[in-house]
Amino acid sequence: MSVVPFHPPGAAPACWVRLREERSDGFIEFDFSLGDPDLWVELILPRAAFDDFCVVQRARRVGAAEGARIDAEQAKWRYGRHGPDE
Repeated sequence: MSVVPFHPPGAAPACWVRLREERSDGFIEFDFSLGDPDLWVELILPRAAFDDFCVVQRARRVGAAEGARIDAEQAKWRYGRHGPDE
């Protein structure tokens, strides 16, 4: 069985960050995704570390419209429809 690379050799995979909350104690809660903005992990970092993380990872920010699309798609899988109230 051969393994197909997730991304072309030598190319960095696409990374996304989605800001969840800027806390009053200086920490940033965010989602981080590597390769697919629909699959993410929740992270928290101090503001300066978050900024550095985004630069090093060359992460793109997920905007409000893209975030809403992701949420709607996840709701379909979670609830079998467009949202919990439908």
